[in-house]
Amino acid sequence: MKGPSLGVRVLVLSVLSIALMVADARVSTLQPLRSNLSLILTPIYYVADLPVRLWDAVYQQVSSRADLLAENERLRAEALLIQRKLQKLATLTEQNVRLRELLNSSSLVDEHVLVAELVGVDPNPYTQRVLINKGERDGVFLGQPVLDATGLMGQVVEVMPFTARVLLITDSSHSLPVQVNRNGLRAIASGAGNNEWLELRFVGDTADIRVDDILVSSGLGQRFPAGYPVGRVLSVEQDPSQPFADVKVAPTAQLTRSRYMLLVFSAESGYGELVPALEEGSELNDAEVQAVEDALQDPVLSAPPAPEAATDTLSAPLGASPSEAPAVEGAQ
Repeated sequence: MKGPSLGVRVLVLSVLSIALMVADARVSTLQPLRSNLSLILTPIYYVADLPVRLWDAVYQQVSSRADLLAENERLRAEALLIQRKLQKLATLTEQNVRLRELLNSSSLVDEHVLVAELVGVDPNPYTQRVLINKGERDGVFLGQPVLDATGLMGQVVEVMPFTARVLLITDSSHSLPVQVNRNGLRAIASGAGNNEWLELRFVGDTADIRVDDILVSSGLGQRFPAGYPVGRVLSVEQDPSQPFADVKVAPTAQLTRSRYMLLVFSAESGYGELVPALEEGSELNDAEVQAVEDALQDPVLSAPPAPEAATDTLSAPLGASPSEAPAVEGAQ
């Protein structure tokens, strides 16, 4: 015997469902029944939702682990970079200590030296001057040669009680006699007004000078000691129509990077024997300072008047006043 058709069953269930919804909305008779059914069905809802909640938990765990791993890797990389910087800083600190010790104990043949530190740079772009932390109280004198670890930097042009001003060899008003280390060819190296190069003046068009030749101070003029590196030839341009070659020279001294410098007390300048304490890097006492001051005024220590020639002023007096201080070894 066949039962009701599928369509009849659906219709009957639909009518019953609508009737139950209307009755539930209008009367509260079914409220206890619904509460009991909800209590019975709660475990079923929980079980049905369990896969979703498990998936969310696993996803959160995996995501958190991935984020933590990524964060850990990033922090490790940062720590490695910081360690590298610390190692480099430690290396630089040790190098600085060694350099200070080396400079403080320097002895250049018959010349005493004093270590000075850069404390200021002239902001004027048209001058090449720096300020150092040694002055008259330390025995610094006008025209005193100044070097760094790699070459000649310039000379003192103004002396104050505790500081001094140094004119760099690249200043446009500075010149000094040099010679080619390879063959002894003499020339005048003049500043070009920037820290990049010097110019060699009065070098004949046929002179034996080449790119990469090393120039050293010649000692002529008795201002700069002979033999100190001055620069390396960058270019040599020879024009048959001109009597002199155009020669550019890169300074060997680290003019824009050196922080520590050497003040040279050469024997030929007459100051070497007055400041024996400087060989140890110690300060002068009052008697030594007075001796230096007296020496600065002593005409015997000043160079004789120069003849009128192209390089007259290469022997300018060392005892000139700051306003008369020679800005160059061979003033232009």
